[in-house]
Amino acid sequence: MARLKKIDEAYKNNDAAALAAFYAEDAVLVTDTGLIYGRDAIEKMYADLFKQVHFSNHLGKVDQYSPRVIGNQRWDTGESSAAIHVQGQKGDAIQLKGCFGCINIRDGDDWKIRMLTYNTTSAPTPPAQTK
Repeated sequence: MARLKKIDEAYKNNDAAALAAFYAEDAVLVTDTGLIYGRDAIEKMYADLFKQVHFSNHLGKVDQYSPRVIGNQRWDTGESSAAIHVQGQKGDAIQLKGCFGCINIRDGDDWKIRMLTYNTTSAPTPPAQTK
């Protein structure tokens, strides 16, 4: 899906403005730390995030049921993965995986995100070592 490829590239380039451009003016981003309202606030959140972490690999993949189009709305669900490097820390990248749900609205010939929610799943806990 070309749209997801562009989103992945914006993450890899740490481009907050490019990511924000995918959102509607009145969009809501549901994060694990709270709700962010409006395209400008979403762009600021991404800009602040990119000061702390760098996404060296971001991959979004819609599931087999996406997209679901109903009139001027489109729903996408799927999975994402990323490798992030925290500024000032050495070592291997942190691997993230999760799921997302996205409601889009038609904006001319394009789609804009009206609401995006996502989660990040933890890596499995290694089994306890027995003596």
